[in-house]
Amino acid sequence: MRDPLVLLPAILCDARLFLAQIAMFSDQRPVIFAPLAEGETIEEMAKALLENLPPTFALAGIGMGGVVAMEILRRAPDRVTRIALMDTNAQAEMPNVAAERELLIAKARAGNLADAIGTEMKASFLAQGPHKAEIHQLVMDMGMRLGAETFVRHSRAMMRRPDQQKTLRTARAPALVLCGEEDPVCPVRRHEFIQTLMPAATLRVIPGAGHLPPLEQPEAVNQAFREWLDAPMILN
Repeated sequence: MRDPLVLLPAILCDARLFLAQIAMFSDQRPVIFAPLAEGETIEEMAKALLENLPPTFALAGIGMGGVVAMEILRRAPDRVTRIALMDTNAQAEMPNVAAERELLIAKARAGNLADAIGTEMKASFLAQGPHKAEIHQLVMDMGMRLGAETFVRHSRAMMRRPDQQKTLRTARAPALVLCGEEDPVCPVRRHEFIQTLMPAATLRVIPGAGHLPPLEQPEAVNQAFREWLDAPMILN
């Protein structure tokens, strides 16, 4: 039996973010979508997930899900057989970004959740393409469905997230570092930096994608996942 594939979503996203990956890989191995539904901090979210995940698993996270994935790797490196980090950030939140989040939290609490989500995930964060408007509407729908309480909890967790550079330097599992070529939130250079920290990392830049490649270029992400999942396990 192949190790299960665990998928961790971006902020305010549900399983619809990964529909193409679930459809592609669920006939080859167990695929587990793990919502970030418990915990007030990244550390608490990782701890809650580890209590319910299988003994070993391949782990893929995007955005906030990538941040939680790094914390899972820090806590339980022997359980993570391979890791994929997508459109994410290994460093702590910058003060100016944290201040912007505070404004969005106030907006969500005041009943303007749609405006807060629209700022958290602007349409400009996605690459140009025929399905851009449709994808952005899906993102808005996912965020509205999860609600203001989740928006506040996720935002606070991201504001207080730990720096994970040391975690990545000590990682030995086969690693995929993936990002959209046009991602303005977590640009390519940030992923090049993550790759330099990880001794077993392969960098894949996805053309025609911005901050959410699984939705924008699902086939390219599936191909990158296939190569990552098939990579040899034995590392020096």
